[in-house]
Amino acid sequence: MARSKGMTYASTGVLGMEGLSSWEKFLVWVKKTIKDHPEVKTEIGLYATVIKIAPKLAIALSTDGVGTKLLVAEMMNKYDTVGIDCIAMNVNDIICVGARPIAMLDYIALQDASLPLLAEVGKGLYAGAKEAMISIPGGEIAQLREMIRGIEEGKGFDLAGCAVGVVDPEKIIAGDGIKEGDVVVGLASSGLHSNGYTLARKVLLGKYKINHYSKELGKTIGQELLIPTRIYVRPVMEMLEKKLKIKALLHITGDGFRNLRRVRSKVGFILDNLPDPPPVFKLIQKLGNVSNTEMANTFNMGVGFCVVVSEKDADKVVTICRKHKHKALVIGRAVKDPERKIIIPSMGVVGKAEKFFEL
Repeated sequence: MARSKGMTYASTGVLGMEGLSSWEKFLVWVKKTIKDHPEVKTEIGLYATVIKIAPKLAIALSTDGVGTKLLVAEMMNKYDTVGIDCIAMNVNDIICVGARPIAMLDYIALQDASLPLLAEVGKGLYAGAKEAMISIPGGEIAQLREMIRGIEEGKGFDLAGCAVGVVDPEKIIAGDGIKEGDVVVGLASSGLHSNGYTLARKVLLGKYKINHYSKELGKTIGQELLIPTRIYVRPVMEMLEKKLKIKALLHITGDGFRNLRRVRSKVGFILDNLPDPPPVFKLIQKLGNVSNTEMANTFNMGVGFCVVVSEKDADKVVTICRKHKHKALVIGRAVKDPERKIIIPSMGVVGKAEKFFEL
């Protein structure tokens, strides 16, 4: 892959949260609300917040949206899959703490509540909920004509959700107890999922129309960009039901493989067996002259979820994943490293606290 400088996420106007003073000042107030609440069992920074509500019962909470992938839906006039993305982005975070998702509330803000897109969004939410084995017992629809804008006047909307799961407070998974030699099993993504779309759109739609057929992709640009985020609930629930000793569960979203740094253990990871990136990532890198470091900082590069286990349990994890039609393989291992670096030899990059750098 190319290493020369080119388009970056920052050049599209998206800034990372690390070191952003406004973000840090916001967190000061949020953290104050937790201080006198010992029932909160997880720190800010994990995928989901766990709150103990009974001796053997805690709830896991997570909230997320679909982001600018919704603009692609507007451009394609196709809204029946973004609901799947909304479900996926939330339940995939819930399972990272070892919780079983049970429900999600949706929030839809739009310019015009009479638009037929609502029924199509509902179809996607239903499909996602069915795959995730959850209910959608409520939600909110807000008509904000003066605030919401889209590609076309009157059609703007935003979609987000808040999911809840249940977990035994003594069985929270947060990346504790990881040792040198433990392995990382990577589960394949379906493509971009719901992250990096501002950069992806700038690159791909700066060169091609939304309905352009790409030989590299085997489909149109719009079709590729609307592929739904994969939902990993079923294989992970089976791993937990079979009482595999899972040390960490990680949803690979924004920041790519630096999400491995969310584990509590003071270890680093060497990812030296990554699968070949799907064609969409190669096309973005080529057309945008995007560096390896920027690709690693922004995209999942073909791996949407990671499971950290001891080497002896790796085959069991892979077998369960394949049973549920998820491609999976061992992509790397944990190493002793007080700096907790993430090294990807094939891309020539190393992930540290702030971002990925060239090796």
